[in-house]
Amino acid sequence: MGFFDSLKNFKNQIDHIESSVYNGKQSLLELYERNARLEEEIAARTKELDTANRQMLTLQHIWDMMNSSKPLSSVLNATVSSLQGELGYLHSCIAKRLVDNEGDYLQLVACSGDLFGDKFFNYFKCEPSDLRLKFPDIEALPGAIDGKKIYQSTDILNLVKRVLPNLQDDIAMNFALETKAKSFILVPLSYNHSHFGSLVVFSTRENATENELNFLNLFAKQIELAITIADLFQAVKEQAVTDGMTGLYNRRYFEEFIKKESIRSKRQNQKFTVIGIDLDHLKKINDLYGHNYGDIAIKAIAEVLKTNGRSIDVAARMGGEEFNVILPGVDSAGGLVVAERIRKAVEAVNLEKIGHITASLGVATYIEHSDDVDELLELVDHAMYESKRNGRNRVTLAKPISETSWQEVAIDTFMDILSKHRIPLDIKTSKMLTNKLQEMNINNEMLYQVSDALIKTYNPEHTQNGTKQKVQLASLLAKRFDLPKENIDKLKIAVLLYDIGNTMLPKELLGKKEPLTEEDKQSIKQHPVIAAREILEPISNVVDIIPIIEKHHENWNGTGYPNKISGENIPIESQIILIVDSYCALLENRPYRPAMSKEEALNTIKGDANNKWSEKLADEFVSIVQNELN
Repeated sequence: MGFFDSLKNFKNQIDHIESSVYNGKQSLLELYERNARLEEEIAARTKELDTANRQMLTLQHIWDMMNSSKPLSSVLNATVSSLQGELGYLHSCIAKRLVDNEGDYLQLVACSGDLFGDKFFNYFKCEPSDLRLKFPDIEALPGAIDGKKIYQSTDILNLVKRVLPNLQDDIAMNFALETKAKSFILVPLSYNHSHFGSLVVFSTRENATENELNFLNLFAKQIELAITIADLFQAVKEQAVTDGMTGLYNRRYFEEFIKKESIRSKRQNQKFTVIGIDLDHLKKINDLYGHNYGDIAIKAIAEVLKTNGRSIDVAARMGGEEFNVILPGVDSAGGLVVAERIRKAVEAVNLEKIGHITASLGVATYIEHSDDVDELLELVDHAMYESKRNGRNRVTLAKPISETSWQEVAIDTFMDILSKHRIPLDIKTSKMLTNKLQEMNINNEMLYQVSDALIKTYNPEHTQNGTKQKVQLASLLAKRFDLPKENIDKLKIAVLLYDIGNTMLPKELLGKKEPLTEEDKQSIKQHPVIAAREILEPISNVVDIIPIIEKHHENWNGTGYPNKISGENIPIESQIILIVDSYCALLENRPYRPAMSKEEALNTIKGDANNKWSEKLADEFVSIVQNELN
């Protein structure tokens, strides 16, 4: 091969290499371009997925809010805030369409918390709830609302001027220039097949994508569902806390509210007053005219409370003919003024057939009378019953808890037992005892008479002054054991009430002459439990008395009932009641034995030392009977 042939061959090889390099370069360029396009597509898909994820999170947040049973206002505010936060809108709000004598208008019921909103409301020196926005007469808007279609526009200035027509043009212009919003989107909302209002969002983008509009449409549907659920929940909640007959709050709501009010009151050191109202002579109205007219009278009291209170006051029907009213921020002086106004308004009511009605009222103030809610309500009850005892149709201010005597507590308890028929007592006896309690002043002798009469209903052999003797013996014995006055007062009340459970036992069992069967004994052993749990437990002002009564048949050696506790585990007050009751019973005739003499009874007490009671208790008791009572 010649030189030129070699040179030509070398050139061909170079051309081939250049061609390969060029072709490789084109392939690499094409590959790069494909990779670039793929990266762009991945970025776009990632952005779409991110947007979709944020949209799903927003919808999930709405769903969680709907399932939280929160008030409608809370649901809507959280909803628009999540929309603004997740999707990057400048501001989101819900405007509800309302109608009054002046025509259609819009009220903002929910706004997202953001700089746009803060600037808007600061700019126009208003709060969202204070704004009365004119329904914007934008040409295409009514058609969009009627057709439930999304409306969008870039004319922010026009919207501001339409909803606030009285706003000066320069102020509206300045706001439109300062805001970064380039468009707004309005989505109609429906509720109960009618127009509720609109979801309005302000965006930094002039045009919304189709996906964005589809999402907003779906978002609006979720808001509509949230409105429906929240409204249904509110209706159910109102039914749960409202008294069906009167439309006032019920006991359950009252008890929840007063606990919250006491916390607020302590935190702010601000008093509140409770007024108790009890319709007078309801039983008489029922007996004379029928229960329908009794209901009419109860409803009349409720109407008086509705028309004689502030919006922040809480009036509740506590049951039967009893009502309570809470007056936040009101002291006892103000409470007396309000109570007297209520009393006069009730007295002024003139009902068909019934004529005029009256009510007895009690007033007590938190912090001033007591800083314990339960004690406060007891004081209100005491004051209310005092109004009844002193002639009804009057207002009584409560005494502080320390000034309430044991006699008052006892009288109120008997009143509660009799008026609410907690024991099976014949109507004639119940009415006689109730009248005696209502007419009496605080008088020990009268109180003993009522207790004696009640005991006579199940124990015909009970002596006329038996209760007085028991209270006297118990008090003297308690002093031997240095019990404080508060405990002695509780003991006195317990002495009046400890055997009331016997009223629930069959009379033939209590009067049985032949020996009791084991079944009979078990029935009788239930009377302390009946007295404590079935009769007295619902009465708040004797809660501290119940343990004393429940354990008053427990023996020192553990053979008693109902729980077979022994020794020092038995409250001293319960031990005192047992020895006093046993001694007085020994002095009375029984179907199965005659009455014992005083000496015989004391010997029996001594003989049961360290069995039924301690030796020390027996010695102190015998000493009292032999020395202090002679």
